[in-house]
Amino acid sequence: MTQIRDRLRIIGANIKQYAEENQRNPEDIQLLAVSKRHPETMIREAFAAGQTAFGENYVQELLDKADALNDLPLEWHFIGPLQSNKTRKIAQIASWVHTIDRLKIAKRLSEQRPHELPPLSVCIQLNISGEASKSGVMLDELAELATEVNKLDRLTLRGLMAIPAPETDFNKQRHVFAQVRQAQQNLIEQGFQFDTLSMGMSNDMQAAIAEGASIVRIGTAIFGKRD
Repeated sequence: MTQIRDRLRIIGANIKQYAEENQRNPEDIQLLAVSKRHPETMIREAFAAGQTAFGENYVQELLDKADALNDLPLEWHFIGPLQSNKTRKIAQIASWVHTIDRLKIAKRLSEQRPHELPPLSVCIQLNISGEASKSGVMLDELAELATEVNKLDRLTLRGLMAIPAPETDFNKQRHVFAQVRQAQQNLIEQGFQFDTLSMGMSNDMQAAIAEGASIVRIGTAIFGKRD
């Protein structure tokens, strides 16, 4: 437990430092612990250290962990590709879905969100690097999708999510994240009420925070490398 607790403390200190370097309030940046392929015991350790929001990439893994950890008040974020035949359980269990890239998926989540729960918070995934292998909507299709998703009454469209192509140079990382930030700003100027930029992982968190990230998705730096 000490190792995970120490890692969370270090990441929290880094978030604070990067925020203050960019004249931002550290409290405006949420740490999402990406727990995919890590055991439930490690999630319990992270929760004991104060972490409550966890991200999973695979539907069945999220369902299994949510069931095994239902004694804890955890906030589950789904951050992987979502197929239309697997939306119902995610709509029932998750608090967030970061990876909306098709209207069909958004409609199913809205229709299947239980009415006793608050609307599901969602982000549209933007394929900012134009990679054919990556999920996400292209920039020229973003406004149209956002307009339609924003109409769905059981979803709350919170903003954008991006996973840029891997890059080690800080300035190049920042340049790509700036494009995501500008895309979001363009939509805000059109009247969208966005408050979320989900971007930045263990290797590019500093650049993401410099460009306005409000959720950083950190896995390896908390839990170590996956088996």
